[in-house]
Amino acid sequence: MDDLKRRLAGVEAVIAQGPYEDTWASLSGYRTPDWYRDAKFGIFIHWGVYSVPAFSNEWYPRGMYIQGSPEYEHHRKTYGPQREFGYKDFIPLFRAERFDPDAWAELFARSGARYVVPVAEHHDGFQMYRSELSRWNAFEMGPKRDVLGELTDAFRRRGLVPGASSHRMEHWFFMGHGREFDSDVREPMRRGDFYWPAMPEPDFQDLWSEPAPSEEFLADWLLRTCELIDRYHPRVLYFDWWIQHGAAKPWLRRLAAYYYNRAAEWGEEVAITYKHDAFLFGTAVPDVERGQFAEVKPYFWQTDTATARNSWCYTEGNVYKSASELVCNLADAVSKNGCLLLNVGPKADGSIAEEDVRILEKIGDWLRVNGEAVYGARPWRLAGEGPTQVAEGQFTDGERPAYTSADFRFTANRGALYAIALSPAADGQYRIESLGERDASRRANFHGIVRDVRMLGGDGPVRWSRDERGLHLAAHAGGDMPVVFKILCD
Repeated sequence: MDDLKRRLAGVEAVIAQGPYEDTWASLSGYRTPDWYRDAKFGIFIHWGVYSVPAFSNEWYPRGMYIQGSPEYEHHRKTYGPQREFGYKDFIPLFRAERFDPDAWAELFARSGARYVVPVAEHHDGFQMYRSELSRWNAFEMGPKRDVLGELTDAFRRRGLVPGASSHRMEHWFFMGHGREFDSDVREPMRRGDFYWPAMPEPDFQDLWSEPAPSEEFLADWLLRTCELIDRYHPRVLYFDWWIQHGAAKPWLRRLAAYYYNRAAEWGEEVAITYKHDAFLFGTAVPDVERGQFAEVKPYFWQTDTATARNSWCYTEGNVYKSASELVCNLADAVSKNGCLLLNVGPKADGSIAEEDVRILEKIGDWLRVNGEAVYGARPWRLAGEGPTQVAEGQFTDGERPAYTSADFRFTANRGALYAIALSPAADGQYRIESLGERDASRRANFHGIVRDVRMLGGDGPVRWSRDERGLHLAAHAGGDMPVVFKILCD
């Protein structure tokens, strides 16, 4: 405990130096960086030991210890009983022999992403970086490389803003089912060991679920996160759910004060993203997992989703979304004052699946033509219009919305209004009702003068006219990607 107390004292010293105190009142002085609000599109990376079995999803290490589950049965059939081949025995198989951080950075840059957030530690407890707090990390085992460090350096060389993601809090219970039968999780363990603490799984959506995380576990969580901050200087620090537990609140305040004070010391602008009101509103950036808001918000927010509909990590059965669906997600988020963090899951050997590459390159092709409607854009007075209703909330991306050519999203940037048709019209005819020409005495969304309309990337002029029914456009665009109209107004 002496080493633990010494390290915690170092954290408290940084908090004491200010300018932020570990109170919500002080942390409410935080402001979201302009670079983050302008970036709009980032890449998320789920890659780790769970990529070796490549079965079901990244929660395989939990599922393989739940008796009777598909992961449990698959594991016993493929690898043998869990007491003889446990999750830790996948680590030597995680060799990452084709891992090339510069190639990853180049691909992500081609995709049009402006920031990248690798998972530094997932629920499984395996750190993808060099650590002084546990030997169960990628620098000492498996690939024997500082994965996060190499990626951070590669991203910076390519002009991408580096971030990091911590899913450590869920490790409190993540391996707990392994204690319910004869498995390797029942081995004696202490802080710093791979499976520790492997507690019984609570009702994990409950703020007061039991058993609550212990002071020792929360202190270890704080120190691991501060180690990430000090060693890698992530500009975005992403947290998964369950940090909202009531027992974690004081530790979240300490972490935010530490991070923001370090950023001020280093002259950097940083952001924390969170879910489920874990942080007090206004002290960090809210995130909606696999979902969105139905209407524009007065505050900046982020949605995170994946190229695969069924998993965040690579599996042999991934069901991929299309690039056009994901660009619609991006346009929808930007129109509502948000940004998109899009996940890819590399294979265990460090290569990125061909389908992921195709999706990212197609998104990049679209952004190279239409990026002015996205990067640096701000919401218009309306987020959009159209017949297709958007489901609000998390985990709403199970099916693709059936957008039509009458579904538009609006953004504003550098003196222009952008109308993004989420589906190209087969006949090349569009009508934007919100831009109808009406007298100012009547209720309307726009009373300005339309001077010109252009289709970004179009070969010819856009024929347009305006009446009370809307702004009528005639322009043909091939393919299935959203179409962007730049509207110049007075």
